Amino acid sequence: MVQTSLVRPSNPFQPPTFVSIESERRHRQERLAAAFRVFARLGFAQGLAGHITARDPEFTDHFWVNPFGIHFSRIRVSDLILVNSEGQVVQGEGKVSQAAFAIHSQIHEARPDVIAAAHAHSFYGKTWSSLGRLLDPITQDSCAFYQDHALFDDFTGIVLETSEGKRIAQALGDRKAAILRNHGIFTVGHSVDEAAWWYIRLEDTAKAQLLAEAVGKPILIDHDIALKIQQRGGTHQAGWGGFQYLWDEITHDQPDLLD
Repeated sequence: MVQTSLVRPSNPFQPPTFVSIESERRHRQERLAAAFRVFARLGFAQGLAGHITARDPEFTDHFWVNPFGIHFSRIRVSDLILVNSEGQVVQGEGKVSQAAFAIHSQIHEARPDVIAAAHAHSFYGKTWSSLGRLLDPITQDSCAFYQDHALFDDFTGIVLETSEGKRIAQALGDRKAAILRNHGIFTVGHSVDEAAWWYIRLEDTAKAQLLAEAVGKPILIDHDIALKIQQRGGTHQAGWGGFQYLWDEITHDQPDLLD
């Protein structure tokens, strides 16, 4: 197993810095493999649907992604494939999902700040997406997405063309998450950790609102309070930090993902 070489800041709650391109690439690959294992543990693996991507730190128009047809629970670092801007696999073995390329390539192109993007057909996210609505600030946790998620208010079937991915990227804008109507949810981040954490949190937020509305009319958190919470709990650092205990847990339980 290749060991990631990092230079960590004195504050352990800050994202790491790196001594080389190779160490940064390895770090992103490890976090990507871990994110798939966490998604599998949480029940987000739904057949052939779902993908998480990580931009390569050197070839910035390339991204690492899961090969088509391997269950999230089996993904290892060595299974990941590198895909270029034309949709060609240039490193690793396996095929890239056409939907993964159509969506993620356009997100990465439109958002140079985005290191990683996550999408799956998780139960509550796809259920909420059928309503064609943004989520409301009804809990402290949901405020992380207050005025920071978008609605792609259209559905034309399975996304197979980059033109549709471009439309999704336009709807996302500069936000960290999107509701894809009749499809599911999508999140991005300045790290793999952040994108994965926001996906987990968005799925949970959809679940909370679906359950709350099933029994009554939720009380909305006031705008000023919701915005203040978002500005503290919805930051890139907060998203990165949220994933760290999941990283510790999954690598302890399933160290083979680092192979």
